[in-house]
Amino acid sequence: MIARGAAALASGAALLKSIGAPVAGASATRPATSPASFTPVITPNGSTLAWHWDGDVKVFELVAEPVKRQFASGMSVDCWGYNGQTPGPTIEAVEGDKVRLIVTNHLPEPTSVHWHGLIIPNGEDGVGGLTQPHIQPGETYIYEFTIRQHGTQMYHPHTDDMVQMALGMMGFFIIHPKEPPPPQSRVDRDFCIFLQEWFVEPGTSRPNPMVMTDFNLFTFNSRVYPGTEPLVVRQGQRVRIRYANLSMDSHPIHLHGHRFMMTGTDAGDVPESARWPENTINVPVGTARAIEFVADNPGDWPVHCHKNHHAMNAMSHDVPNLIGADLSKANRQIERLLPQYMAMGQQGMHDMTQMQMPLPKNTLPMMAGEGPYGSIGMGGMFTLLKVRERITSFEDPGWYQQPPGTSARKQ
Repeated sequence: MIARGAAALASGAALLKSIGAPVAGASATRPATSPASFTPVITPNGSTLAWHWDGDVKVFELVAEPVKRQFASGMSVDCWGYNGQTPGPTIEAVEGDKVRLIVTNHLPEPTSVHWHGLIIPNGEDGVGGLTQPHIQPGETYIYEFTIRQHGTQMYHPHTDDMVQMALGMMGFFIIHPKEPPPPQSRVDRDFCIFLQEWFVEPGTSRPNPMVMTDFNLFTFNSRVYPGTEPLVVRQGQRVRIRYANLSMDSHPIHLHGHRFMMTGTDAGDVPESARWPENTINVPVGTARAIEFVADNPGDWPVHCHKNHHAMNAMSHDVPNLIGADLSKANRQIERLLPQYMAMGQQGMHDMTQMQMPLPKNTLPMMAGEGPYGSIGMGGMFTLLKVRERITSFEDPGWYQQPPGTSARKQ
């Protein structure tokens, strides 16, 4: 897979972009609104799309193409995406910007790009066959419009939707407000997490887009735990997390150790009078949700989908239920034929986290991840919010050291 267009610029331009500077070699024309008025977003395990100015137009380049995505160490998946990744790089702009989005199709079939939630002219809406011709393999199309709103939006195909989105074609389109928020409302850390689900047959690498309900992998930004990056924040910082969902199921995302306010959807801000406190926010299909909170409780706090199967990896759903069964007689008979046979699941599934069983090639264990006290026994849509006092770097600080007298103890 070859990096193309904006993907090749992303690493060198990311810092310049975050402070509102054009990429090298571009026009120095400045926009009416300074991007210094907002906190740039962070896409864990992802990136923000580089751009340049052409006069007063902010120009982005997207390449739709097959990509390889490592869901976690030991599992690489053949997906489709943008600019070498899934989800595609996050597009970040400011309300009032004139934007030009140059889309090149390197897929083996036609595509288009729909700007989900944006209020734009009909001809820029990106529905192949309805508002525009399909973008054929090898073709490049240009979308150009002025942004007249702000909030958490998305982009995705509207050509062969079932296949292209199931294979990973989606990304965030973040629009910051033209007027900077008051100091008390400005966030210090702003994270974007795309929710997706897949079916990848154990031992293979290609997701099956025909599966409608029985998925076996659930991802944050196309990664599963323990491959998900932690969200590292300094104690006392105001944090926003934006979730987006183009999967086949809703996902109730739970945050430990804090309560938050639901502050936005893919249609924009929720008025302050309509916000409510939560520990869990349900993210329905085809929507985005933004939450905000003050990270005032230090520790390593799970962030995960509360549908229990969604915090697991590579599950098989046709295994007999053996919980509470006495298999001692059957075990002795089977062991005569298979001396290394081992029955599992009679007392629950936690013992699987301790067994280093051989797995099919390119397959992850159902429950993974070692913590400071042993196996965490999680996977899938699971990561950690790491809140620390007085940190000067947002690199992973390692495991939290609990103060004496604040830990559960054995009687």
